[in-house]
Amino acid sequence: MYNWRDIEKSSDSISALMVARGALIKPWIFTEIKEKRDCDISASERLDLVKQFAHYGLDHWGSDQLGVDNTRHFLLNWLSFSHRYVPVGILKTSYSKINERPPGYFGRSDLETLLASNQVSDWIKISEMFLGPVPSNYDFIPKNNSNSYDAQG
Repeated sequence: MYNWRDIEKSSDSISALMVARGALIKPWIFTEIKEKRDCDISASERLDLVKQFAHYGLDHWGSDQLGVDNTRHFLLNWLSFSHRYVPVGILKTSYSKINERPPGYFGRSDLETLLASNQVSDWIKISEMFLGPVPSNYDFIPKNNSNSYDAQG
């Protein structure tokens, strides 16, 4: 994922930019590009984005069981991407290439560590904060089927 400094360096030759998964991992990337700065989003600000996502889902699909299930499904798929975000304040180096992944880390708070977890069970805990408990037999497999997560169990 490129940061705004990489874009600024090569802006003479750029006529278009595709952000794609970068926006799934950090939705504030457009603000970073526009303002030409890195944003160090706190864990509570990130949790507010999760809350907002849940509210949008419930507004769209309804707050009945089907609406909650749909919202949870899409929220968990989003968390399967967003957990990859590493706060700027923790990074020691910039990881710009798609095949470069920063090592796992302990966050500056328990919430930041939870949001960085690659375990499906932790994503489900996050969803339960806003959508209530899941049934005991609930199972979730991320749609992207990447190796970036650990299955429940």
